[in-house]
Amino acid sequence: MLLKKVIPFLLAVIMFSCDSKTVTNTEDYKAYLTTTIDNSELLAGAQFWTRKLEANPHQFPYLGKRASAYSQMFIATADISCLIKAENDLLKAIELTGNKNASYLKSLASNYISQHRFKDALELLKQAETIGEKLNGTKKMLFDVHLELGNYIYAKAYLKDIKNTSDFDYLIRLAKWEDHKGNLDQAIVEMEKATEIAESSNLKGVKQWAFTNLADFYGHAGDIDKSYQYFLKALTLNPNDAYAKRGIAWIAYSHENNAEEALNILNHVSTYYKAPDYDLLKAEIAEFTNDNSLKSEAINSYKNAVRNKHYGEMYNKYNVMVYTEDLLLPEQALEIAEREVENRPTPQSYDLLAWSYFRKGDVTKANAIIETYVDGQTSEPDVLYHIAEIYKAAGKTDKVKPLKAELVASLYELGPSMKNKINNL
Repeated sequence: MLLKKVIPFLLAVIMFSCDSKTVTNTEDYKAYLTTTIDNSELLAGAQFWTRKLEANPHQFPYLGKRASAYSQMFIATADISCLIKAENDLLKAIELTGNKNASYLKSLASNYISQHRFKDALELLKQAETIGEKLNGTKKMLFDVHLELGNYIYAKAYLKDIKNTSDFDYLIRLAKWEDHKGNLDQAIVEMEKATEIAESSNLKGVKQWAFTNLADFYGHAGDIDKSYQYFLKALTLNPNDAYAKRGIAWIAYSHENNAEEALNILNHVSTYYKAPDYDLLKAEIAEFTNDNSLKSEAINSYKNAVRNKHYGEMYNKYNVMVYTEDLLLPEQALEIAEREVENRPTPQSYDLLAWSYFRKGDVTKANAIIETYVDGQTSEPDVLYHIAEIYKAAGKTDKVKPLKAELVASLYELGPSMKNKINNL
């Protein structure tokens, strides 16, 4: 049973064939594509605390301050070395405080969440919970980690424990929970409430986060104009918000089929923001435009970036897809997918495992994994596509038809390069 509403098939086909209304206007955001990126203030902050530490090596508060500066640099640039430097400082601060400072434990847990080291984060948060300092904040993070790990019973319990319908932190987690359950409309309602609180608080970072997340939800729901407007609102707060620019690039590409403008935006972002998955978006757009040279260049750029050992398990999902779809090396994909299931036994991780077996030619194994761990457990469009392909190969055509209708309705999220694949289901 699908978790989202399925649009009747005929209606979905009609929607599939309609031309997309242009939403973006370069005049709205072109000023944000010419901004000079200046991270000197963030760098100066890290250098300041470094000098303080050189004079007083055992002053653990300085380590926490420098870790915070490095974390901010990572958020701004996606430079993985900054995240690792923050981790090292926090490990030392925790050692100097005898594992009894809940704040440092939670900061390191947050760092590990960014690294996709969810089990390590969970252990730290359990220690922080035992200490009891600022316990409500710890419970919020425990919800986050349990949801990422697929421990849904625990996640639900913590969400109930932190319930406060006037609290921004609670509402954004409630929105995430509703989205996890496939209740997108209710997720948007909760995220809109959270955004109202963010705007009234007038905290720039909180508002920026709320705007981009609400923009994402609107995009998932097919309200592209609202999605675009909220990405623009985020950019008015921070002209260098890479995620907001990526969101606009996606609208240009997926909604408007304007690959040239999407690449223009992404090339600008790449001058200062170094997340490897942005290369994969360029590769996808290049495939859509039949630019094999650009696709090869983007894939190679991604491969070179993720060779950095500091990325650890952060790009497992992307690596599985590159190995199965682009490099046609399903054996390597299978190894990564098995690690991901071990690290994070969610329906999405099992989907990667099933897809790796499928691309390896083992339809029976892929089908068994899908039926046991994936089908009915998530409404993510990319996962639903994999389910449909595997069921089709297994001869379960009765199960493919409703999935196809769902996928047609989710084409914006999947991207225009998926149109023919969905048609051929």
